[in-house]
Amino acid sequence: MRGALKDRIYLAIEFVLLFFGIPTWIYLDQDFIHPIIIILPVLVFIFFLLRRSSDFQWKELIRWQVSRRILFGNAIIILLAALLMLGYVYFFDRENLFNLPRANIWTYLGLSLFYPVVSAFGQEIIYRTFLSRRYSMMLPKGWQFVLASALTFSFMHIVYYDPVSMILTFIGGLYFARVYQQTRSVLFTSVLHGIFGIMIFGVGLGQYFWLDIPI
Repeated sequence: MRGALKDRIYLAIEFVLLFFGIPTWIYLDQDFIHPIIIILPVLVFIFFLLRRSSDFQWKELIRWQVSRRILFGNAIIILLAALLMLGYVYFFDRENLFNLPRANIWTYLGLSLFYPVVSAFGQEIIYRTFLSRRYSMMLPKGWQFVLASALTFSFMHIVYYDPVSMILTFIGGLYFARVYQQTRSVLFTSVLHGIFGIMIFGVGLGQYFWLDIPI
């Protein structure tokens, strides 16, 4: 009994330090490190924890067992989200419509290749696979994982100093966590995450997720 309690306390401290401590540290010292740089060392540490404390297998990262129904449903969600984002920028922030592609098309094309592979995939491993496996003792119910995933994913975006980025990523975090919960495919959620990122930077919302965006 004492051992289980000790494990829970340790996990709770680790959880707070990783998912709230590191973003707060970056937030308080903006010039110290760029947010994207922290993903690689965090991933290395996370893979060490996964291999040490669970039956994690590398092949889980490329698992793709997604039904046609789920593919079709998420395609509809992507289409609706694209129309919603486009409509919002067009009616409420028209001067930023397609700002990055208009200002620097090659940067946008490079981002469209780089972001899904490095940033989106890395974040999905951290906030979906790792969180669900490492803290299953703390999050025994499905809704607890979805909420914790969304909250931590949103809080990470405090480093962009704008509540809009945190609101959007909380909504996105709920969506990605639920999809991961349904499919157990980090690869599929990474693809979705990458598509949403490309759309966000394409339609004119990228300034909320890139501090020094070249526009």
